[in-house]
Amino acid sequence: MTDRPRIAHVGVAVADLDAALAFYRDVLGLSPHPAEEADGATIVSLPFGDTDVELLAPRTPDSPIARFLERRGPGIHHICYRVPDLDAALQACRAAGYRLVDEVPRTGAGGHRIAFVHPKATAGILLELTE
Repeated sequence: MTDRPRIAHVGVAVADLDAALAFYRDVLGLSPHPAEEADGATIVSLPFGDTDVELLAPRTPDSPIARFLERRGPGIHHICYRVPDLDAALQACRAAGYRLVDEVPRTGAGGHRIAFVHPKATAGILLELTE
């Protein structure tokens, strides 16, 4: 891993996972990773070099992705930045006064430690941090 932050993935909220996968698989020729479940969503990752696109489909009508789709429709849900030290990054956020969704890291898709920074603190973009 590098000592500089980089984009880990872009999360895209979709209502129909199969329809969304068709473009990536049939047009771009990508092979999706096996589906995972986290935070009330089915997540399918697609590799784009060192960065992935995660397609996020709601599993329940009250999940965060379902609420996002209801308010905003399909589209980019979040950007995930890979940082060298998640705990240090969260401490730096707190020290700078950034509002956090997750005060402490939790386990996300793929078993990775993650934490979200609230979009009101980051120009309207939901940011996920991971190691």
